[in-house]
Amino acid sequence: MLETSTECCSVAVARGTEIIAERKTETAKQHASLLAPFVDGVLKELGMKMADCDAVAVSEGPGSYTGLRVGVSTAKGLCFGSGRPLLSVGTLRILAEQGRGKADFIVPMVDARRMEVYSAIFDGQCNEVRGTEATILDENSFADLLKEHSVLFIGDGAAKFSKVCKSPNACFEQCFPLASAMAVPAIEALNKKEFKDIAYFEPFYLKEFVAGISKKSVL
Repeated sequence: MLETSTECCSVAVARGTEIIAERKTETAKQHASLLAPFVDGVLKELGMKMADCDAVAVSEGPGSYTGLRVGVSTAKGLCFGSGRPLLSVGTLRILAEQGRGKADFIVPMVDARRMEVYSAIFDGQCNEVRGTEATILDENSFADLLKEHSVLFIGDGAAKFSKVCKSPNACFEQCFPLASAMAVPAIEALNKKEFKDIAYFEPFYLKEFVAGISKKSVL
């Protein structure tokens, strides 16, 4: 399982839903250099080869354009080389799994820009209530949900909302999505044979990429 949608790059191997090996780092912009060694490291630790795995699961987004591309391209390469099928898990579902059972509702938040986040709503057992969307945060965001329910806002965008949300029913967990939290949804997808087309699968960016203007000079 490969998670590269935010600053934290992580890899995990699961037997069923039990995590049996894991690697992770929160050092920014290291996905391209660390992901392959992480995969190699967990396989060597377990004495396994890629062909011994049932499938490869990767976070599909939304999140960092570069991070998602590194993760998906690596996952595709592993699948092509080993003949294993490809699975994907939404980044927000991964975060919801990290908050499972901690509140009546879970709202995962991936940082976008300024006061914007990518968010969804899940119940306390990680069943999706509202799908992924871009949300501009203010003091009234999620007010209806917070009136009568405890709500956990989790992810690298949670701190933004904690600065403007005054509800006593809100709690916050600033964190990155982890590959180790992919096990339950990945096994669900594997059992249902919800395999992705290795050649044509693309990450879920939610928004189109907008390139910045480079300050470097080229002759």
